[in-house]
Amino acid sequence: MSARVEEAVKIYGSGPTQVRALDHVTVEFPAGRFTAVMGPSGSGKSTLMHCAAGLDTLTAGSAWVGDQELATLNDRRLTLLRRERIGFVFQAFNLVPTLTVLENITLPLDLAGAVIDQDWIDAMIDVVGLGDRLLHRPSELSGGQQQRVAVARALAARPEVVFADEPTGNLDSRSGGEVLGLLRTASQDLGRAVVMVTHDPRAAGHADEVLFLADGRLVDTMAAPTADLVLERMKAFERPVPVGSRP
Repeated sequence: MSARVEEAVKIYGSGPTQVRALDHVTVEFPAGRFTAVMGPSGSGKSTLMHCAAGLDTLTAGSAWVGDQELATLNDRRLTLLRRERIGFVFQAFNLVPTLTVLENITLPLDLAGAVIDQDWIDAMIDVVGLGDRLLHRPSELSGGQQQRVAVARALAARPEVVFADEPTGNLDSRSGGEVLGLLRTASQDLGRAVVMVTHDPRAAGHADEVLFLADGRLVDTMAAPTADLVLERMKAFERPVPVGSRP
């Protein structure tokens, strides 16, 4: 299953203080593909992720997960969809400090009262390489280990789409590389759609495709990115735009 937005518009405020965070953006995040979303501060990349994930609502246009349009769901059904079909990884890990690694991984399933597929959980623990840390608490783990727990938790309910918001922002390069490798595994080996918002060209270089936003609009895409190519493209946003050249 994929996720997508069509002609997505998001406006905050009104009158002279109005901000158009998304301006008729249409993108698809296919299953089995790792997509990075980049752009300058205020470009709309976080807004795009929040609206695609059902954490925020669009002013106009539509957002879909599979064949389900998010705007047609009431609060209860939207909560269920996010719980059952979407996984989230955040920059700040968001682990529960009083729970063990294993309890943090299974927490979404426990809250939902869902039956735990132990074989799947064991496979996720194996993928993130934390089999010897299951009884530890977050404070006993490195930042990279905590984020690996967060990735396993995001995958525990077998979501169709995983949204990652700056997942390497608090990590050193080695730990960040491990987490990015896990996200690639989730897309390539597990067939999930993985969407990552990042400002880091090195992180974006791990993706299958990079989408570039500016002023709330999709302005470019890059297949088979590398860190150097992404950095060069990002530098273009910092160059002065000649008068009259903006569409």
